[in-house]
Amino acid sequence: MSETPVKQQNTAAYHAQAVASFVVALAAVALGVVNLEVDAWVRAFLGVAVLYLTTSAFTLAKVVRDRQEAGQIVSRVDQARLEKLLAEHDPFQKL
Repeated sequence: MSETPVKQQNTAAYHAQAVASFVVALAAVALGVVNLEVDAWVRAFLGVAVLYLTTSAFTLAKVVRDRQEAGQIVSRVDQARLEKLLAEHDPFQKL
């Protein structure tokens, strides 16, 4: 069969940058909501909205990743079946 492809890993610096970017963005929005000159219920509503948006973004990212991984597994199974058929095929055999 074919060689197993090497799974690409993100570097530690890339991971740290992504985490730092997320923390800075969430802190900036939280600071903006806290410093708004509006009633407390408006701040609370915006805070809940930010939390809901954040959890929805994580869920969407997970769903997209899971769908992509499932597609790769199906593709590998199909490739293995094709390679098996090609390996068993004898072009000089009479039908």
